[in-house]
Amino acid sequence: MNIFIDENIPYADDFFSDIGEITRFAGRELTAEQMTHADILLVRSITKVNQTLLSQADKLSFVGTATIGEDHIDKTLLANKGVTFTSAPGCNAVSVAEYVISSLYVLAEKYHFDLLTKTVAIVGVGNIGKALQKKLTALGINLLLCDPVREQTEDGFVSLDYALTHADVVTFHTPLTANGDHPSFHLLNEANIQLLKQDVCLINASRGEVIDNQALLNEIYRRDKNQELTIKLVLDVWENEPNPLLELIEYTDIASAHIAGYSLEGKARGTEMLYQAVCQHLNLPVVKKLDELLPIPSVTQLTLNNQEQDVNQLKQVIHLVYDPRRDDALFRNLLAVKGFDWLRKNYPMRREWSSLKLERISNNQKGLNYLQIGFDV
Repeated sequence: MNIFIDENIPYADDFFSDIGEITRFAGRELTAEQMTHADILLVRSITKVNQTLLSQADKLSFVGTATIGEDHIDKTLLANKGVTFTSAPGCNAVSVAEYVISSLYVLAEKYHFDLLTKTVAIVGVGNIGKALQKKLTALGINLLLCDPVREQTEDGFVSLDYALTHADVVTFHTPLTANGDHPSFHLLNEANIQLLKQDVCLINASRGEVIDNQALLNEIYRRDKNQELTIKLVLDVWENEPNPLLELIEYTDIASAHIAGYSLEGKARGTEMLYQAVCQHLNLPVVKKLDELLPIPSVTQLTLNNQEQDVNQLKQVIHLVYDPRRDDALFRNLLAVKGFDWLRKNYPMRREWSSLKLERISNNQKGLNYLQIGFDV
């Protein structure tokens, strides 16, 4: 049994070494010739699983992606070949939600605004959008939900134009689709980008092509020319990865290399989901669990002082676990030297908020519900 696994999928040896012989590969360098030997293929989003790659993959019986998105997979081709396919929906939802909120607290500090006074529009309310919705609701932040698919069957959703016009923060969490009733390719584009509020915070942690990057840059130039307030910009994903629009980087407040979902828990959770699917495919028992593999975090417990203001205390606690300014600095300093894919492959360890147990001096302290926000209490 030959199992080909992307080199950026963590704990693969721990989960799969007892099942077959493992071959690791760089995600953008896998060839059709290599696929002649593969029985199982496990990828991440940068590997295009299509006719070109699988033209010689006669032994292949299973393909899995350790990601939520599936736009890099030709699922029709796999079905026609009789190849079983699975993804990892929800594996990094918590990680992305925490990236967004951590970034918002950076912006709030940098531009001196109170996040509780802002209205946040979540565009795309799937696994990630729902995880973000849950945390922001626990924080007491006013939300607008935009999802045309859910809008057809559920109440409480607004149109994209309404979200762009009324939100102080717009954050994108939609899958990338080019066809169908509601394509997300260039969802934010030249035609609607001027609807964004003055001084808006714009975040993309979905797929780069969801925002027309050139149109975004042009809108920034237009606002500069007209002496309007600029867009506060957080971009984790870019069109034409691994070659982002360089001119756009200098206008971002936080820029990173498609790593919003790269918490250790988020990536490893995807590996565990693939392991369980492979076991089902091969009729093998599931004998390994992620909890047994994760390392102990560097900080495991923190006692909160009741005298601190909740909002200041929360920001400190959040950035103790993860501060996106670290990844912004790495991106700006190393992109030209090492490259986009190197930044992803060598991403430093990052834990989720749940890795930190919080205790209050008094159990009667009122205020934020840290458990609902995502911490261990």
